[in-house]
Amino acid sequence: MLKSLDINIIQYVSILGSVVFIGLIIMLIRNKRIKEEFAILWLFFGGVFLFLSVWRGSLEVIARILGIAYAPAAIFLILIIAIISILIHLSLITSRLTDQTKVMIQELGLLKMEMDTMKKKSRPDRPEDSHTEG
Repeated sequence: MLKSLDINIIQYVSILGSVVFIGLIIMLIRNKRIKEEFAILWLFFGGVFLFLSVWRGSLEVIARILGIAYAPAAIFLILIIAIISILIHLSLITSRLTDQTKVMIQELGLLKMEMDTMKKKSRPDRPEDSHTEG
């Protein structure tokens, strides 16, 4: 009896933790602290953990399908998959932002060069200007 009570408490804590996690992600989205693009994976894995918390036998079924002898070890595999997925997603975003930054810097350099050329054309040639330019 005491053992089943402990399992129920663990299940309730897991459900509560998953709901709080999903709620936190939704709150961050609503407060514009995290973009939807970044939050999709967090919400997905929050849902996965909520599913695992609600359906007690899910971990055993997943472990059996994957050939894992000790069912709680399957949770570590799921966590590792979640972390790797999120890291790959963030790496893709970082790479895209790096490329965009590079293009913007190149465009800024071209605009600056064009502006300098236009300034030189609009100014009359004065000898003192050649000494102040650097």
